[in-house]
Amino acid sequence: MARQHARTLWYDRPKYVFMEFCVEDSTDVRVLLEDHRVVFSCRNGDGVELYNEIEFYAKVNSKDSQDKRSGRSVTCFVRKWKEKVAWPRLTKEDIKPVWLSVDYDNWRDWEGDEEMELAQVEHYAE
Repeated sequence: MARQHARTLWYDRPKYVFMEFCVEDSTDVRVLLEDHRVVFSCRNGDGVELYNEIEFYAKVNSKDSQDKRSGRSVTCFVRKWKEKVAWPRLTKEDIKPVWLSVDYDNWRDWEGDEEMELAQVEHYAE
């Protein structure tokens, strides 16, 4: 059976880029965060192998990034190398894959948003 891409949502904040790989009942989850890319792989509840490789728009701090798995998704909190610099897109290439979408429910302007961002990261870390 061929690999498929996991549906991926993302949004930008002053210090972090958040990505959510939407996979229910995931098993064999592997997240490899590097300074210029992320590689995500797992199997879904039906046993289908999912694989995403994303070259980031800009350099990130992989040492200060983390991921968290829940029953419906795997969320990555990726620390930007240059804070307070908006990313117009997640990927290095200016081509949007069909499986990648902006998470408009969480997207917002940044004014006064740093405290909220920090609280959100701490909440997920628990």
